[in-house]
Amino acid sequence: MRVALLAGGTGGAKLAAGMQEEVGLDLAVIANTGDDLEALGVHVSPDPDLVTYWLSGEIDEARGWGVEGDTFTAFERLKQLGAPSWFGLSDRDLAACLYRRQFLDDGGRSTDAQAQIARGLGVEARVLPMCDTPVRTQIVTPGGTRGLQEYLILDQGQPQVLGVELEGIEAAEPTPEVREALRGADVIVLGPSNPVISIGPILAVPGVREAIAASPAPVLAVSPYVAGAVVKGPTDRFMEGIGRPTTAAGVASLYAGLIDAMVVDEGDPDPAPAEIPALAAPTLMDGAAARARLARIVLDYAATLGSS
Repeated sequence: MRVALLAGGTGGAKLAAGMQEEVGLDLAVIANTGDDLEALGVHVSPDPDLVTYWLSGEIDEARGWGVEGDTFTAFERLKQLGAPSWFGLSDRDLAACLYRRQFLDDGGRSTDAQAQIARGLGVEARVLPMCDTPVRTQIVTPGGTRGLQEYLILDQGQPQVLGVELEGIEAAEPTPEVREALRGADVIVLGPSNPVISIGPILAVPGVREAIAASPAPVLAVSPYVAGAVVKGPTDRFMEGIGRPTTAAGVASLYAGLIDAMVVDEGDPDPAPAEIPALAAPTLMDGAAARARLARIVLDYAATLGSS
């Protein structure tokens, strides 16, 4: 079964790892690049790299980002020399970003840089940046507009969210690889990532929603809410900021007209979306077996839906 998975952040990356266990080379992960930034002289692409590290098995699960067991020797020296210290990169993470910076400076595409990084780390699945042109997620707060990473790290995700802006989105377009992945998929999955700042930027790329709608494949979303709460990250703050309920049904409302069904957590006390079919299942991915189990649940459910 050929799977196109939209992902960004930990939940989507975990599901990607489970999906890779199930379908291997037939998985294409379309990753959010609205989080990208320039820091420490390199081009950092947090979500594509996060997905790649989960797929390669190198992720630091306890920390939730970076490479397990990695050191910060280069970063500590950079700080000593006076470099900004708010955004940290471990040594092997920094190496990937250095490679990407040089690749882009030589005229290459982000898509090709990420493909080479994934190949170099032995990843079976394809990791596809949502587009090759710069898109930067900006958060509107009472104190002004902040870049997403500044909001999450410097502000610790605390200020009220008044709105989300996607700088550069008008000039963006899905890459040929993204279009092909959506066109050729047997199932399209919107992962359990933050629907506003992780999945939202992917769907906002002009042409992506249309490509999903044009696909004959069933389209499923997996709710990021487990037992009525998010496992990690400020999803509630962003849902509240755009005036949506902090529930699986609230998430489904953002995908209205696009998804055919949703997988929700069996322990969620809130009502499931009423407008579309919903399957209640255990969705907590607290280990490799649980990630593969959820992937299988999603794929089996998709098989029952047939063509949309």
